[in-house]
Amino acid sequence: MLDDTTAPTGLFADDSQVTRCVWCRATPHYQHYHDHEWGYPVDSDTRLFEKICLEGFQSGLSWLTILNKREGFRTAFAGFDMDKVAAFDDSDVTRLVLDAGIVRHRGKIVSTINNAQKAIELRKEFGSLAAYFWRFEPEATNRPSQITRQTLSGITTSAESIALSKDLRKRGWSFVGPTTMYAFMQAMGLVNDHLEGCDARGRALQARADFVVPTNT
Repeated sequence: MLDDTTAPTGLFADDSQVTRCVWCRATPHYQHYHDHEWGYPVDSDTRLFEKICLEGFQSGLSWLTILNKREGFRTAFAGFDMDKVAAFDDSDVTRLVLDAGIVRHRGKIVSTINNAQKAIELRKEFGSLAAYFWRFEPEATNRPSQITRQTLSGITTSAESIALSKDLRKRGWSFVGPTTMYAFMQAMGLVNDHLEGCDARGRALQARADFVVPTNT
């Protein structure tokens, strides 16, 4: 039976012997996110826009904090409909700064509105956000997990996340640093960083194998 002393480094086993990456251990909600979302490929523009915005809000905080407020964010930001968010004005900023259901950081709120406007420009240029973001997928999709290396050395970026960050900043986006973009790529399945031995790793790899990469149409 696996336990804290026998589970491989970076993994833990729950009472039912499901083995997961240790970072999601805190709550069942976190574990559900790990099992069913993190690392699975996404081609929905709404989900991609939502995640890049929430990663910006996470800056300086834990993802669990943001995940626990995700429904509040969805309500506050019109379901992350980029067209609606792009039309937000100063009165919306004032409203959101007072909204206890989200992280009330004026700079991040203003950034989200700005990024919605920039997202519309990307959609016009590439046909969809998905077609744009998947251009930055590393070539070796099924490479060995990088989490162990990150944990040991503190590495939380990649050449692709640096390139994505640089390109978005050039296009006027904010709160899109290389570390934030690597977390975004992990979550949206552009990389699969479930550890070897994690119960979800194989499912995420299969989902990527079945996934049709969006292209500019």
